[in-house]
Amino acid sequence: MQLGLDYTGKRVLVVGGAHASRRVLARYLATGATVYHLVAPGAVAGAGVPAARAVPGVLAPTFPRSIGAWNALIAAVDLVAVVETSPHAEAVIAAACATNRTWLTREAPASTAPIGSVTLVGGGPGLEKLLTVGAMAALKAADIVYYDRLGPTDRLGDWAPGAEHVDVGKAPGHHAIPQRDAERMMVASALAGLTVVRLKGGDPFVFGRGGEEVLACRAAGVPVTVISGVTSAIAVPAAAGIPVTHREVSHLFTVISGHAPISDAELTHLVGLDGTIVVLMGIGTLQQLVAGLARLGMRSDIPVAIVERGFAHDQRTTIGRLDTIGALATHAGVRSPAVVVIGEVVALASHGDDAAADLLRDAAELAS
Repeated sequence: MQLGLDYTGKRVLVVGGAHASRRVLARYLATGATVYHLVAPGAVAGAGVPAARAVPGVLAPTFPRSIGAWNALIAAVDLVAVVETSPHAEAVIAAACATNRTWLTREAPASTAPIGSVTLVGGGPGLEKLLTVGAMAALKAADIVYYDRLGPTDRLGDWAPGAEHVDVGKAPGHHAIPQRDAERMMVASALAGLTVVRLKGGDPFVFGRGGEEVLACRAAGVPVTVISGVTSAIAVPAAAGIPVTHREVSHLFTVISGHAPISDAELTHLVGLDGTIVVLMGIGTLQQLVAGLARLGMRSDIPVAIVERGFAHDQRTTIGRLDTIGALATHAGVRSPAVVVIGEVVALASHGDDAAADLLRDAAELAS
């Protein structure tokens, strides 16, 4: 199916079993077409194949029993999409389409395996443009999508038409659905034969607990794959004009989780690296972090930036120094989600450096 075409008002006949055709039906309905579904004899779910959910809004014509009936049915539609049928029926359909000059396309059937699959999809930092081609393909094929609050979800109905959408997101201090329960839900859906997408913000393997979800699937014998996403650790600083590395300024960067306080031993190593430090989920422990870095030898004038709500219309950046950022953050009422950047590269966001100016222009174009 070519999603770039306008099917509004077009009459589309989908031929195939209910389970195999479920996503094709949903996609054509989502384009505004009038959809008819013809279940061919023999194109039905076999033993062990899960039953498909009914797709509301689909019409069911009577199965043609003669060449004349096939011609009459196909003459009444604009497009025929064959998902699965017998070789004889497909030949009859092709001939009728040729006679009536009706478009004919062939669509891939949904999996009819007794066990479905899980795909962990990195949705990036929230901007639709940063979704990968692989992420879009996985969403298009999904029967059910488990998503969280930091992933891009504004147009989830368009990207995964016909799929069930389940919010399993967490907010700071509030886990409506515990992680283990979310894992059990994903596994149960896959064991029921569904194609499952777990849509996460950023990258599934960067503080996204993707590793735990992969292990849960493997333990249950469920096939699982991972589609990497653009991590906010790099993209959000860039949206504020801050490169995490820069020639002759910083040749390394370290990404850490600020979810819990960092030990003095870890802070000592960070100070010794003399590179860029990027902190995710670090607003709650910001005061302890900057105090610890200063106590263990980091210069007090090291630039620090806090980028809130990266890529959102109300993105905000607060810039200070190691010895002032705590007070500035309190005064500004800084809140999560935010990315903290510590290092000399922060200065590039406010200086007249050509590279920084280019980054700012690119970030502005991407966010527009």
